[in-house]
Amino acid sequence: MRIIVSAGGTGGHIYPALAIINKIKDMEPSSRVLYVGTTDRMESRLIPSLGIPYESLEIKGLNRHSLLKNFEVLKLYNKAYKKSLKIIKDFKPDVVLGVGGYVTAPLLKAAVKLHIKTAIHEQNSIAGITNKMLGRKVDKIFISMKDSINDFPKEKVVFTGNPRSQEIINEKPVTKKELGFDNKPLILIVMGSLGSATINSEELEITRQIKNKDYNILLVTGERYFGDYKDIDLSSNIKVVPFEKRLSGIMKSTDLIVTRAGASTIAEITAIGLPSILVPSPYVTNNHQYKNALELEKNGAGIILPEKDFKSSTLLPLIDNLLSDKERLESMHKNALKLGITDSSDRIYKELKKLIGD
Repeated sequence: MRIIVSAGGTGGHIYPALAIINKIKDMEPSSRVLYVGTTDRMESRLIPSLGIPYESLEIKGLNRHSLLKNFEVLKLYNKAYKKSLKIIKDFKPDVVLGVGGYVTAPLLKAAVKLHIKTAIHEQNSIAGITNKMLGRKVDKIFISMKDSINDFPKEKVVFTGNPRSQEIINEKPVTKKELGFDNKPLILIVMGSLGSATINSEELEITRQIKNKDYNILLVTGERYFGDYKDIDLSSNIKVVPFEKRLSGIMKSTDLIVTRAGASTIAEITAIGLPSILVPSPYVTNNHQYKNALELEKNGAGIILPEKDFKSSTLLPLIDNLLSDKERLESMHKNALKLGITDSSDRIYKELKKLIGD
């Protein structure tokens, strides 16, 4: 298979794209993959470091506050479209796959123009603007959450789940002992790889209130907030780290997670049946994290804690109550597993093969 994969901007797009690439490489070691991303976002550094061939497009998202600035956006888009045509003609892919982010728009448009097979993957319960637009033109649409079928032409949609779910299944667990904890229940608190400015002050308070609790906490602050904790006298049942690259493995040894409700996180939680307290970010487009979290809550797999209510005085009693109710925790575990898709990458690979006629 010769495939161009494009995804940009955030880990929520990039890591599912990488999971798909890994699956294709596992199934077809001789396959040729080209990744197309932006010139200056996260993928522009990460993807080349992994040895994956990379082409960049200079492009920006629409500015919702300044019509004047959108003239520059349109100019960059047209330039990116012309470059996309050249990239596709040179690489000669069997299929072009977009996994989210505005960088995918000119590339997929160019692929349609050149009569190349096309597909997109949508991670969230509410589709992003770019994917909504592309959905009318591409051949296949892969979705992670069933609610997003309402945003697309139904005849093109295939429910595949999020590829991150299959990746976590294969991760080696990081044990509590490896983290320096005893065998008490482990609570993982993580608000995305960068952390959260609006939540950090309350996380600081949690570190002061945790001393007499009969459980352990691993708090991942994000690099920019880690320095705020240097003068705090931490008790032995809490560890604070700026970043943790073994996060998926740690989740497999965690008893309860407190986290945002991004699509990849939801996919990982449901794949392993991890009970969760979900704090949806209110700053994302169309409030889609709340909709993601709502699917877990209404199925008894998670509990939504709105950001405005995220306080040590609210969170710690909630954790106490859940840990004291073993039946509820077990029910959350089983209900989360029911929502999980553990063969998402396999499903996408098979659909791509069908699309190109193999």
